[in-house]
Amino acid sequence: MSDVHLAAILALCAALASAIGNVVRQRSAQEVTDQQVGHLTLFGMLLRDKRWWLGGLGDIGSYVLLAAALDKGSVLLVMSLQVTALLFALPIYARMTGNPITRREWTWALVLAVALAALISIGDPTGGQQRAPLHTWIVVAVVIGPLLLLGLLGARIWSDRPVAALLLAAVAGTLLAVFAVLMKGVVDILEHQPGQVWHSFELYALVFCGAAGMIYHQSAYRAGALTASLPTIIVAKPVVGGVLGILVLGETLEAGGWEWFVLAVTLVVVIVATVGLARGEAASMSAGAGRDVKASARQEAASQA
Repeated sequence: MSDVHLAAILALCAALASAIGNVVRQRSAQEVTDQQVGHLTLFGMLLRDKRWWLGGLGDIGSYVLLAAALDKGSVLLVMSLQVTALLFALPIYARMTGNPITRREWTWALVLAVALAALISIGDPTGGQQRAPLHTWIVVAVVIGPLLLLGLLGARIWSDRPVAALLLAAVAGTLLAVFAVLMKGVVDILEHQPGQVWHSFELYALVFCGAAGMIYHQSAYRAGALTASLPTIIVAKPVVGGVLGILVLGETLEAGGWEWFVLAVTLVVVIVATVGLARGEAASMSAGAGRDVKASARQEAASQA
């Protein structure tokens, strides 16, 4: 078996492990309490839930498999295959909740996976620098910070609507994308100047973004169905991470001529597919926090009461 084939198999296994971890943690967030609770309170409850830790093991396994895949194959190949996590998650989610995935949702999921894979593949990104100076990150914080606050405000205002899960997922995905870019700098310091890691701003920014991203990630899971939150997070991480890679680390896209047009079209398709998948689920869901059962099921239960 060639390294390329082995990398593809490992990448698919990583996507499957990620899907299992995401679904288990989403179910934990949905069922840990029937009360409306804040983000930090929810996270504290989840830390005492065994199911949440089991889901965390799936995520750890995913990162280990991902590292092994990257050791055997290119980032381009491995990251293109990671979008299949959504396709793995949908049937697992349907099995655990008893809510069948509709043909519309499957269509949008497939369109999303193909479009995002094309976006990564055609762009053919090339590496830049490992770190960025502090003043560059200050500019990033000034630009992204208000957008994240608006997302959190919107999620609070529309807390009983499906859009809350979408907004919280966008916030979580953005924070985790920043986390990934900061991680490159921290790893570079550990490799060349390990004694300076405690004096680097990247380490503390990394811890903040990772913790905040995890908290809002769980809140997004609780705010609505997996088909509203997971697609948004899956899209936000590579898209935001790619933009930061270009603007902050100086990475480039090796595209030319018609490829730029294809990239623009696929980016639009990614956004449309994400919104379509979330709206398709919202149309058949009742969006109360911590309750992702179908609206029709609720009506049936109410009539029997």
